[in-house]
Amino acid sequence: MGARPRPKLYTPSMARELPMFESAPSGPTHHPRPDLPISIGGGGAAGLPAADGSVALRRHPDWIRARMPSGDNFHELKGLLRGLDLNTVCEEAHCPNIGECWDQRTATIMILGDTCTRACGFCAVKTGRPTWFDDDEPRRVAEAVSQLGLEHVVVTSVARDDLPDGGSRIFAETILAMRDRAPGMGIEVLIPDFDGSDDRLQTVMDARPDILNHNLETVKRLQKSVRKRARWDRSLYVLARAKEMALRIGYPVHTKSSLMVGLGETRSELTEAFEALRAAEVDILTVGQYLRPSLKHLPLERYYHPDEFAELKVEALGLGFKHVESAPLVRSSYHARDQVPGAELKRLRRQATLDAEGRVVPLAG
Repeated sequence: MGARPRPKLYTPSMARELPMFESAPSGPTHHPRPDLPISIGGGGAAGLPAADGSVALRRHPDWIRARMPSGDNFHELKGLLRGLDLNTVCEEAHCPNIGECWDQRTATIMILGDTCTRACGFCAVKTGRPTWFDDDEPRRVAEAVSQLGLEHVVVTSVARDDLPDGGSRIFAETILAMRDRAPGMGIEVLIPDFDGSDDRLQTVMDARPDILNHNLETVKRLQKSVRKRARWDRSLYVLARAKEMALRIGYPVHTKSSLMVGLGETRSELTEAFEALRAAEVDILTVGQYLRPSLKHLPLERYYHPDEFAELKVEALGLGFKHVESAPLVRSSYHARDQVPGAELKRLRRQATLDAEGRVVPLAG
């Protein structure tokens, strides 16, 4: 086994020194790194040092660069969303991929208001006691989405522990209303854990989304600090039950989950999380870098190099996931339209045209 990589000082302009691991030599295969604790730079709360004594960067590393929002689709969707008075998690959670996703006509709509009953340590969505509820929201969302002309929509919500059903009925009615108004559109739902209720989950599954997404978020050891009211075992139970319900109703729903890195986890703990998700028969995995929204949120312990994300992807695919997105700016809904059943056929259609005799042929170039 090779020697542990030596830390490399990474110093962008106007930044303090932050230890970074050098990437492994390029080659045909990726070898897992030693089981290093992720307590390497990033700084703590209110300017306090992280576990290794380093303080926060003023700027992110060079590879943490989001594409500037642009393009006709982006500006068109932005205008339509403003006019339709829809909440998007793209904006509420400050997603770095908003430009790319909106330009591909993919958006994440947030239902059930904009105030969450939980106070997760990583999340930028505001928390408190919700006062908003609209029984007509499924119809409004479906009409709005049909006007947007989306190829794929992700519907998520704040946690609504104040509601008797946790919001599951509104999720289901929104799916059914969107199917009626936009039958060719891919539909993904990113749900809370519904306190592990089978009845609430069954309500959503009976509406037949294409993808049922519930995020594990972090490794088992860090669950309490990262997701104060959520539970590791409960989240895995929700994902496993969703797959069982999909099989029972005879609809090919893919299940999906997401993990953040940079919160202090070790490599072996990430492997444990990958294996637990596969044991729950999760089909799709996304892995991205945690970026601290503000000083009130959990401190960032370390940045992962892009090569490390590549290694994580190889490892996850080797465990049997059907689709894996793993990169610094990957978020739960990143490239979501390419993950639904039948996505490859839709992709080929986007890249094709009709010849003079009406046959489908690839676009030139």
